[in-house]
Amino acid sequence: MARPGPGSVRLDRFLRRNTERAVYERIRTCEPCVVVSERVNKVYMHVVLSDERVYLTEHPPRALTAAVSFGRVRDIELVNDLPDFLSGKDRERCQHIRIVYVTDEPAAVGWDWLRRDKKAGLPPPAPPSRRNSHCPSITHNFEGYPAERSHGGWRKEEVHMIKPTRSASCPNPETLGLPRVPHPPTQPLSTEPRLYSPGSSPTSPRSASGQSVKTVESGQAPRRVGSVLSRLLRRDRVTSGEEREAELHLYAVSQTSRLYLHLQSSWNSFIIRSTLLLDPLYRRKCNASSDPSPGKQRPAISWERTAHLFGQLSSELLQDGISVESLYLLLQELRTAAHRNVALRRLFWRSNEVCVFMVQTLEESLHGCQSLSGVHTADQLLMSIVIVQTLAVMFRETEVEAARLNLLSAKKGALASRMLLALICDPRPQTQNRGSQTGSELQALLSEYLDAACSLLFELLLSGHETSRCFSVDNLLSVGWILRVLQPHPHLLPFIGHQAQQVVQVLSELQESVLSPVEAVLLFQRCRLLLACLQYHSQLAQHLRSHFREEFRYFVKLSCVEEKLPPHYPISLPTLQLVKHILNLIVHR
Repeated sequence: MARPGPGSVRLDRFLRRNTERAVYERIRTCEPCVVVSERVNKVYMHVVLSDERVYLTEHPPRALTAAVSFGRVRDIELVNDLPDFLSGKDRERCQHIRIVYVTDEPAAVGWDWLRRDKKAGLPPPAPPSRRNSHCPSITHNFEGYPAERSHGGWRKEEVHMIKPTRSASCPNPETLGLPRVPHPPTQPLSTEPRLYSPGSSPTSPRSASGQSVKTVESGQAPRRVGSVLSRLLRRDRVTSGEEREAELHLYAVSQTSRLYLHLQSSWNSFIIRSTLLLDPLYRRKCNASSDPSPGKQRPAISWERTAHLFGQLSSELLQDGISVESLYLLLQELRTAAHRNVALRRLFWRSNEVCVFMVQTLEESLHGCQSLSGVHTADQLLMSIVIVQTLAVMFRETEVEAARLNLLSAKKGALASRMLLALICDPRPQTQNRGSQTGSELQALLSEYLDAACSLLFELLLSGHETSRCFSVDNLLSVGWILRVLQPHPHLLPFIGHQAQQVVQVLSELQESVLSPVEAVLLFQRCRLLLACLQYHSQLAQHLRSHFREEFRYFVKLSCVEEKLPPHYPISLPTLQLVKHILNLIVHR
């Protein structure tokens, strides 16, 4: 997991000690924030972010409680305001993050334990065009994909209460003008179940999604049931099952906070992964843990074992004189293993040699070893496909891996520049002097490569968005920098044009078929690519408007888009929002 600063040592120990390993290894980052919700009023807490949900815990940590699952999030927005409960520099540098999600729980009448003002309410919604002064305007936010039916937005976790104390390494909430956490009653309510009986071993309450979070027992107060946080969040569920929108407000008081970026990235990864897992072939390839039969699941591989196996595979890849066939098979093995193991993806970025070798091999396969006629061979395209697909997988869920940023930004982004320029190729048919059957096979392979190249470019742009949002758009590895690196490439305009044409073709009324999960994800990635070109590069924006305005005007209808994107795909509504935005920028501007 990523550790944001010195004050996180105690929290890291708490998480390592009191969460299952599978949960701990999926934690991306944690930050102290002031939290405001329907249940909590301006409480200084730790926000713990994993790949699937947002957790909250007291400051200092006592119990970990799931606040909201990404499966229920509708929007994550950075609000530009000055919170009146903060003062001085804290007020000016605060980043206000609003998470809108759906829940089937009843609306809270007011704040329970920490309510000071009964007339106080949630911060009023800010106009969507206003943002923090240190972050440039974000013109698009994902909105509204279907909510998970398995559990509510706030998950209840019963834990033992520990005597409230405050670590010297943790900021005092009173310096932020926040209320002190009151002591709960010394005896538990009769309606609250006991998790532990004296002398019993701790158990792990299991959430509706199948994950469990361990709890901590205090020797100082063995008979107290339920932490302050758990009591604040405890409510009876709605029996009717009706859903409504709720909001969770996080106020990060650190000027260098990257919590918003991690939230957006985690949400983006979640909707892609959860949509792909709807595809049976992809689920088998990833050995998805969502398989309801525990006996069919592979046992988790330890970090040490993963590192050992990756070291063996790396040494085989980098050996001298390796044949093309052996190299291709090893890369296939690496790609499959990376799909199933996020630890391997992190190790990949810590091993500079493998990434550099793959970029060099891509350069040689796609551009350096073409035949005299300039036509790719099937072997070259197959090798290029597996390299680009493997690199795209390596980017997934490794945003907090410092080695990734260090490697890509080293020497003024030399390796990132090589990767970008290597993956762009001419998308036009290359069938000179070849039979029709061979030519069609090559064109099919070229189309598959172009799909993979779009996915990898999407991952690079996604990483660039994180840099662009809180730093200058001209910063190294930002979206603007990425598009400037690609600008001199002779095949950039045909490549982008191909991606736009594929969007039109997929969404055209002439094609009535519903998109598969894999096709829906690829459409989402292509739309993000087009949107980046329209927003960050004037030449590419003009090219898209001049060459594709009529196609988008007459062939892309929102009603048809809705029919092609099944509502149960988590990625459907975010994709629909992207299409609306692209239509506005291409057709109506």
